[in-house]
Amino acid sequence: MALLPMIFVLVQSLIQYPQPAGDGLDEATHRRMEERQELLDHVMARLLQELEEQDKGGGAVLSGALQQWPFWVVAGVLLLVALWFTCRRRSGEASNNDVREGEDSVDGREECMEVKVQESSDASEQRSREKEDHDGGKRESGSDGMEDREKTGYAGNEQGILLVDRIEWPVEDLERGCSVIAELMESLTRVFVDSVSNSFYPVPQEAIGVGSAFEGWSPRDWDGVYRVLVPLNPPPGHAFHLEPNSAGQVADRTFNVRVELVCTCEKEQVEEKPLCFLHHSREELRRKQKRSLLETLCTSSYLDVEKTSRWFCHLVRSSWLQVPQWHSWYVVFQPCSRSCRLELSKGRESLTVEMLFGVRRGDSDIFVVSQTTKATITASTAWAETYAVAEAKFFRHIARQLPCESLHLKCLQLFTCILRGTGFSSSTWKTVVMHVLTTVPLSRWHRRAFARRLWDIMAYLDRCLQLTHLRHFVLGNERLPAEISLPPAMRGVVPPNLFEHLARDPAAHREARQAYGRLRFRLGVLLSSH
Repeated sequence: MALLPMIFVLVQSLIQYPQPAGDGLDEATHRRMEERQELLDHVMARLLQELEEQDKGGGAVLSGALQQWPFWVVAGVLLLVALWFTCRRRSGEASNNDVREGEDSVDGREECMEVKVQESSDASEQRSREKEDHDGGKRESGSDGMEDREKTGYAGNEQGILLVDRIEWPVEDLERGCSVIAELMESLTRVFVDSVSNSFYPVPQEAIGVGSAFEGWSPRDWDGVYRVLVPLNPPPGHAFHLEPNSAGQVADRTFNVRVELVCTCEKEQVEEKPLCFLHHSREELRRKQKRSLLETLCTSSYLDVEKTSRWFCHLVRSSWLQVPQWHSWYVVFQPCSRSCRLELSKGRESLTVEMLFGVRRGDSDIFVVSQTTKATITASTAWAETYAVAEAKFFRHIARQLPCESLHLKCLQLFTCILRGTGFSSSTWKTVVMHVLTTVPLSRWHRRAFARRLWDIMAYLDRCLQLTHLRHFVLGNERLPAEISLPPAMRGVVPPNLFEHLARDPAAHREARQAYGRLRFRLGVLLSSH
């Protein structure tokens, strides 16, 4: 008889138990809880009194308790449920209070927490890699162990695979455009050589594709122009000498290309070689030979960029009808003072190519070129130093070595397109990725490690921001592949700091750090959503 009233009271108290509402309990709710508690105490006291009156003696009480074991089991379970609801209510109140107190700054704390947790993970991984490199003979086995862990133990592998497959990849369009441009430049170069063979103009060499398109990726801000560099060799009887304009400056240097006449007397006696400009009279040279380069494209014995540009554009125009492409492509020449730009169209397909021309520094992969992005350069004899050819060779070298030849390019594509607008330029991302490619073993750049490589890139950028120091990739880099040739003077220089402006400007540095935090949060959300 006592079992049914007890169960009824406990069930009723649980059904009417107040649930957490998010802002705590009001006074009316507290009052109802106290009344129910008093009612429960009263009923429990009455039931205990009835049991004492019905059971006389110790044996009878024990027998009655044993007979009512189902009652005690149900009562115990219900009491445990009641305790669980109490704990849940208290935790809910604490959580809601935290949300209410931190409403204005939750985004910043979440990003900070995300950064700290991931930085700890990245730092641990980096220490592990450094230890592997330090072990010397154990490096290969350690690398294999890390690869196994990346394949099986990293929680973000599946998300990284899904993301790497979903990245919009313009590789087919880029390959098509690069192939068309390469064939066109090969045809033009053959015509160029024939056209200048009987003159003393610079001799165009085989064109070299440079820039992101020929490297296999395209940033969001890409202007759609395929750029090629046409090296210029001096004509017979001439020599080029590069003279730096800024003494002591390492990066963003400009040069003057001094043109010097050289003796060709010994070559005159072999077949019919040009007359020597140094040892023949002007009258004889004027009657029998065309003008020297100093008289055509130079200003005060220095090769003039604008004069060379006009000559080169005229050379392309006159050569166009001699290449096979003129039958299928319609060409429009666009005016440019430091390069030759033309637009090709065929039906709905259109391509824009910009031909830069430059002079090689010795036998290296470093050039001085006609085009420059520096608005301060106004002298027509100033040629800007470029490392684009060396960087293009590096990307080709990496593509031959990687298990997944395009993984590093997809990393660049993600940071410059999907996560654009974070305050970091495409050139900064390119420099960071190239440094990481020489730091992380190439065997680890596979599809299953895509997410981990993204975090490696973020960790490298974070370190550079902390130190306000991002090293130039080509200058002074001892980790460059042997196939990339540098002038001897470049190998021993101290790499310039590409983040020097952040070191000088604390406000810009603080803004860059905030941009990094936002970028890290966006990358985490992007990976978790895939």
